[in-house]
Amino acid sequence: MSLLERVSTLVRANLNDLIDKAEEPEKMIKQVILDMQNQLLQVKTQVAIAIADQHLLEKKQKENEDKVAEWMRKAELSVDKKQDDLARASLQRVESYREMSQSFTQQVADQKAQVENLKSALRQLEQKLTEAQAKGDVLIAQHRRARAVGKASDARMAVGDGSKAAAFDRMKRKVAHSEAVGQAKAEIAGDNMEDRLAALEKEDRIEQLLAELKGKRGA
Repeated sequence: MSLLERVSTLVRANLNDLIDKAEEPEKMIKQVILDMQNQLLQVKTQVAIAIADQHLLEKKQKENEDKVAEWMRKAELSVDKKQDDLARASLQRVESYREMSQSFTQQVADQKAQVENLKSALRQLEQKLTEAQAKGDVLIAQHRRARAVGKASDARMAVGDGSKAAAFDRMKRKVAHSEAVGQAKAEIAGDNMEDRLAALEKEDRIEQLLAELKGKRGA
């Protein structure tokens, strides 16, 4: 189970239900609080790492954009000097770095979303931990009253539903995995033709850029 899934489970957990299911309510409360504290430390660490990764990606994105500008200047210089071969080679570099720019843009966007998810999980877990610490004694007292009116037996009956839901979730993951494998095989089968077409399109694009650059430079 991933860190965010564990945090989500803790955040969604109903402390009253956890105590009702426990043979030793006071021990359960302390364990829940300890689990939350441990997860809180892990989430804080992951937030810091994710932010650092975001900054690194943004730095690489900027460096890649600088490369686009640098090779475009070289292409312009080559056109000015009537060096078409060098101009073509420079434009190929420009196109390569532009393709990488699209990848960096998506990676940065995904990383920002991950940072926000982690920050949200951190805030929720902090709130839940504060609640658990503040209401621990009250919840234990509520449990004692609940046992007197039979809530403990209701909690035990609900355990079976949880196991069925878990089995259903495992089956859904297996189906999703099979679909992903099938899709991957289909994509691999079409890669060769798509690569050849992409190469032709890129070659045409280079020639078009060269012609446009010559027109601009009066060559």
